[in-house]
Amino acid sequence: MAQESVDLSCDYQFWMQKLSVWDQASTLGTQQDTCVHLARFQEFLRKMYEALKEMDSNTIFERFPTIDQLLAKACWNPFILAYDESQKILIWCLCCLINKEPQNSRQSKLNSWVQGVLSHILSALRFDKEVALFTQGLGYAPIDYYPGLLKNMVLSLASELRENHLNGFNTQRRMTPERLASLSRVCVPLITLPDVDPLVEALLVCHGHEPQEILQPEFFEAVNEAILLKKISLPMSAVVCLWLRHLPSLEKAMLHLFEKLISSERNCLRRIECFIKDSSLPQAACHPAIFRVVDEMFRCALLETDGAPEIIATIQVFMQCFLEALEKENKQLRFALKTYFPYTSPSLAMVLLQDPQDVPRGCWLQTLKHISELLREAVEDQTHGSRGGPLESWFLFIHFGGWAEMVAEQLLRSAAEPPAALLWLLAFYYSPHDGRQQRAQTMMAYVVAPCRRGNLQPCGQRHSPAPPRWPKTGHHM
Repeated sequence: MAQESVDLSCDYQFWMQKLSVWDQASTLGTQQDTCVHLARFQEFLRKMYEALKEMDSNTIFERFPTIDQLLAKACWNPFILAYDESQKILIWCLCCLINKEPQNSRQSKLNSWVQGVLSHILSALRFDKEVALFTQGLGYAPIDYYPGLLKNMVLSLASELRENHLNGFNTQRRMTPERLASLSRVCVPLITLPDVDPLVEALLVCHGHEPQEILQPEFFEAVNEAILLKKISLPMSAVVCLWLRHLPSLEKAMLHLFEKLISSERNCLRRIECFIKDSSLPQAACHPAIFRVVDEMFRCALLETDGAPEIIATIQVFMQCFLEALEKENKQLRFALKTYFPYTSPSLAMVLLQDPQDVPRGCWLQTLKHISELLREAVEDQTHGSRGGPLESWFLFIHFGGWAEMVAEQLLRSAAEPPAALLWLLAFYYSPHDGRQQRAQTMMAYVVAPCRRGNLQPCGQRHSPAPPRWPKTGHHM
């Protein structure tokens, strides 16, 4: 071990002198000398990385005070960057210099410098004279060289990550957690480069077998920010992996949707639908874990706004978009309904999930009576009802505005005495917190003045009934 340390120090001095010579001269002789030594220099870099990864940043600079100069000279040498795996190993070495939690301005400046060098390595915007000489000799124009180099390196890393994902518990062929973390850190300043998309996607879908997340939080945050601002476009599978692996990113996506809805001057239902579909949340919500987080945030928004009609309308539009996405993804549910609505009766959820427009007009009353019976059982008979209570059943019911519209139309068209089941549904929709006796009084009021609520829209129009009276402070869902 001691001998290896001495050998590495001697090699370090040798290569520092070589890089200085190569850096100061750009003659044909220095270029030839560089090419002759490329394989040996790459081997030195590999040994250097093996040593650096065992130290923290402070220890690295204590042992190699000029390590930043050595790596910088190598990173600005186009011949070194173009050779085999040298570019990749340089990235690993640079990542070892980063301070995860900088304690002072010097460490912060070092982090910024490293990120700048990393950006330079993968940037397709620098084409120096040496690159022109090198690529011309190979028959390539400089403008074609760096983009091709970047693409090849990204595709190589992405392929390695896919193999890592398939290898599973084969530890000999699996990429180490440290290297995965290093790759995710490298990607942070490069997220918006189009050619880096395959590597970002591969990192998101590559799941390790460690008990804790190994990718850097900064990576998830940067990817999520780029997605929300439409700076990158990733497959839905990668977006789902992002939101499953990093809950703050999913929460931020929901808050971003709320901000767009609030900042928009006029929000018709069609505009709300455009915002929701553009957010990718309905498609991602086909995974139950994401759906339940999104649904819980809608619930919180209802509580915070005392049941604002805009929030109820947004929930109903979201459900329409979600069901469309679910049908498009798979004709049959991949997950049991219980995973989406864990606190409600599966039979009730199954009925409500039907599109009201698919129910023959002659069956409307029968279907509504069935829904009323299931809801009433859940609300008033707690021995068979959901453990979430009346408001849990109500929260499920308001997801599906089409059924409330159908109730309204049936009551408005009814010439005889309105069916009690429909009156109960309407009373429950508007006053979910009422007790049995209070709700019976509300039903009687509808019988006496059935058209008092003239703002109920006929079924078929894209409007929901007037908002229910929301329980004020002191009532909890």
